[in-house]
Amino acid sequence: MESRPAAPGPYRATKLWNEITKYFRAGMPLRKHRQHFKRHGSCFTASEAVDWLHEVLRSNSNFGPEVTRQQTIQLLRKFLKNHVIEDIKGRWGSESLEDNSALYRFPSTSPVKPLPSPCTQKENLENFCRDKERLFKLPHLSRRVFKRHELLQSLENLEKTKPDRIEENKEDMLHRKEISQEYVKETWRNIILIHLQTILGLPSLEEVLQPTQIVPEYVIYNMTNTSKHGVVILQNKSEDLPHWVLSAMKCLAYWPRNNDMSQATYSGFERDVFRTVADYFLNLPEPLLTFEYYELFVNILDLLQPHLERIAVEALQICCLLLPPPNRRKIQLLMRMISRMSENVDMPRLHDAMGTRTLMIQTFSRCVLCCAEEVDLDELLSTRLVSFLMDHQQEIFKVPTYLQVAVRDHIENVKMAQCKYPKEEICAILPTYSYCKQITPQEFEEQKVSTSQAAVAELLESIIKDKNLSVKDKKKKLKQFQKEYPLIYQSRFPTTENEAVLLENKPTIKQPMLSLRKPKFRSLRY
Repeated sequence: MESRPAAPGPYRATKLWNEITKYFRAGMPLRKHRQHFKRHGSCFTASEAVDWLHEVLRSNSNFGPEVTRQQTIQLLRKFLKNHVIEDIKGRWGSESLEDNSALYRFPSTSPVKPLPSPCTQKENLENFCRDKERLFKLPHLSRRVFKRHELLQSLENLEKTKPDRIEENKEDMLHRKEISQEYVKETWRNIILIHLQTILGLPSLEEVLQPTQIVPEYVIYNMTNTSKHGVVILQNKSEDLPHWVLSAMKCLAYWPRNNDMSQATYSGFERDVFRTVADYFLNLPEPLLTFEYYELFVNILDLLQPHLERIAVEALQICCLLLPPPNRRKIQLLMRMISRMSENVDMPRLHDAMGTRTLMIQTFSRCVLCCAEEVDLDELLSTRLVSFLMDHQQEIFKVPTYLQVAVRDHIENVKMAQCKYPKEEICAILPTYSYCKQITPQEFEEQKVSTSQAAVAELLESIIKDKNLSVKDKKKKLKQFQKEYPLIYQSRFPTTENEAVLLENKPTIKQPMLSLRKPKFRSLRY
């Protein structure tokens, strides 16, 4: 399968499903098989399909090398359930597919999943927004907490006119538009939308992220209420992880150096502790990244490629700020734990058939990202995202200070404009930002090679034009250059004549220092 991201935008998981099914149908090798003394043409065994599809998924940038063989089997079962394939007798609709020699074939037509209608999504979003206060209400978020922070003082506390100057500025204040709390919140929303739209390279975020899904209170809280390690601190402890879960996570993260469990250890103790942590996260009512932001995080999967790593980290920094503070704290602590466990050489094996890293990704992927409705590619997509989050958790959960600066500068510009033109309506233009243009891996390699060749060619020209080098030294350097970069040298000197013209050693005739006239000898004969 060609290693290119699916088209970005809304319903990306559905689009990616359609692309995979089309490619599988077009590329899966078919041949004749014999079963029960009967020959069947244009079919394949389940094991052949697993082998072929597993290699395709591992080499594809949308999924990556973390895809396991068992996940490939699960995807083929989804294919059978959705009639992408059928058994040799034409049966489909179940998920009874195993990694064996059972025969399967393609039906005459391959079903394509229709994209959800935009109106349905909009209705669901409106219903969700009406229940937002009930679902994610943080009663401890108050102005009293925020006043301790310098950022909030500069953004939320408006300058009040002193009593002795009220009468003096009364006329100007009548015409001056006050910078309200709502305007500050709207500024946060707009700047975040501008950044995300630019990073994702989408013409619009209309069906990926709505302005109402950005809660400035969450963003500000996540940026300002953190520990020295950058982990969100919750004022309301009832929303935090239970103490026994925190103790179990700390035990695993620092194994075996920091085991503060009250029970004595025994053989298999670490497996029981891990199972306790896993059970808690797997039984949460919704994923840590929430159902609301599913489309947003799925679109970030486009950026999880080596040449776009920095941009992907920046996009995830912003998106993780949108989470309710309890969710952000939980996913921070979870990623810190599984990252340390994966790198801990002293950690005993927690699974007989899987390594620690694979076990971490396979166990927690579904509790990090999944859709409210059943999506057949959820497990593969979440695996790819969790793998990246685990490897870059320190950078992703850093607070992006440039957002604070952008909001502060915009508010200050509006205040200055109001003071300068108090009687005019101020129409402030939000700043725009430019980012690196997203390119394909092939274009990245081509640009890397062309840039390097241009630099080497420039070096060759500097040697040629260096007037301080003698002909002998120049020949020596050019000979060394030709040995190191024969192709570039040949392009500059396609024939030996070109080289000879440049290096032609014309001797210079020096004028004599004294001009002596030769004596004329006369003949002795008269």
